[in-house]
Amino acid sequence: MKSQFDERNLSMVMDLYEMTMANGYFLSHEDDETATFDVFYRNNPDDAGFAVFAGLDQILDYLERMHFDREDIDYLRSLQIYDEAFLEWLAGFRFRGTVYAIPEGTIMYPNEPILTIEAPLVDAQLIETAVLAQINHQSLIATKTQRIVRSARGRSVADFGARRAHNMDAAVYGARAAYIGGAASTATVLAGQMFGIPVSGTMAHSWVMCHENEYAAFARFAELYPDNCILLVDTYDVLESGIPNAIRVAKEVLAPMSKRLKGIRLDSGDLAWLSKEARRMLDEAGLNDCMISASNSLDEFTIRSILDQGGCFDSFGVGERLITAKSEPVFGAVYKLAAINNGQVCRPVIKISETFAKITNPGRKRLWRVYNAEGIAIADLITMADETPDLSNNDYRFIDPQKPWRQQYFRDCTIKELQQEVMRDGKRLIPSPSLEEVRAYVKNQLAHEIWPAEQRFENPHIHFLDMSPDYYEMKMELLKAEERG
Repeated sequence: MKSQFDERNLSMVMDLYEMTMANGYFLSHEDDETATFDVFYRNNPDDAGFAVFAGLDQILDYLERMHFDREDIDYLRSLQIYDEAFLEWLAGFRFRGTVYAIPEGTIMYPNEPILTIEAPLVDAQLIETAVLAQINHQSLIATKTQRIVRSARGRSVADFGARRAHNMDAAVYGARAAYIGGAASTATVLAGQMFGIPVSGTMAHSWVMCHENEYAAFARFAELYPDNCILLVDTYDVLESGIPNAIRVAKEVLAPMSKRLKGIRLDSGDLAWLSKEARRMLDEAGLNDCMISASNSLDEFTIRSILDQGGCFDSFGVGERLITAKSEPVFGAVYKLAAINNGQVCRPVIKISETFAKITNPGRKRLWRVYNAEGIAIADLITMADETPDLSNNDYRFIDPQKPWRQQYFRDCTIKELQQEVMRDGKRLIPSPSLEEVRAYVKNQLAHEIWPAEQRFENPHIHFLDMSPDYYEMKMELLKAEERG
């Protein structure tokens, strides 16, 4: 299977300050200290109730293969910023850290650790941009796609976005993320080759325009692809020529071969109305099994509107607004220091801001998902790293950081730890799940574990992120200490 690393080394995908900080840590002999960094995000895109985690496999690939070749070292030397001893040390660099992560495809929420890095300070600093780039892009596209898929109400959705993606990598890895989010296929051939995603496509307007007339174009296409004949019927006039010519080809070209017209695609105009007229015309011609597909600047809002108007579509090809997540094109995951370990003591650290939402959750921690007796996830819980919450006595007290004065308890609940160790000393510990498994995991969570109220498009229920009393007290003590100076 092809890899993004077949012909290039991406280890230099970083902000300059990461290399500058690493040089400083190296020269200050602070590389003996181990840092704990958390990746989290602050808001769900589109004011949604949740997001979908994607990109972990590419992060682990990057970390395992990370190295600096001689050309990289020569370039860094040319900047005349870095110490020669540091550059020579970089020539033999390999990532030495441990990674904890929620499984790819996990339904996730703001302000909880998606991924945690424990590594020597230099290692942890150098990887920030690459880690965030993968999470921010793929999680954004997976989340957007999931919204689009839900709006389609069981009809298949194909990723048609490559030509409008921000570059070729965005097209390929966007297709991967879209498949995780629920897209049934992609038009991007390299993504199909690399990841085993089903590929799909129909015909181009240029095919129709290159032939003597529309009927000739349709007929030749049907002769070439009789088992998968989907005709694009809007090059000239959908109802006056496109559909009549499609029906004619179905009867004059395909029927003699004992083949059926598989479908038509509408790519412009009043899609809801045209689809209803097209369905009527096809049915009257005995083509009840001919599917109707839509494309043309679709997203969850336009698809929902089309279906609310009675649009007769069997599938949707969604391009630019999926692959760019047009309505909210920034995911916003951040990479923040949570703890420093000098070999003798692990010291939690906290970032304070005048903006309450930007105050970080400090220290090494564990993340748990809490389920009620029906198996529905009612909250997530942060605890100290050495805590294992005991919910067996049906009386576990927790703190809601938004309302810390209230006495609240989990009763008749079970818990599951979300993060797992996926890399130790720079080596993977477990094989990657297949993309099909990740995709099925997303679907299963939404069907069985996540509140329907969290899946609303408007004013979704806010998922609770609670804290154990010990963790909350530790955070408050850090805030008080910082205030005292």
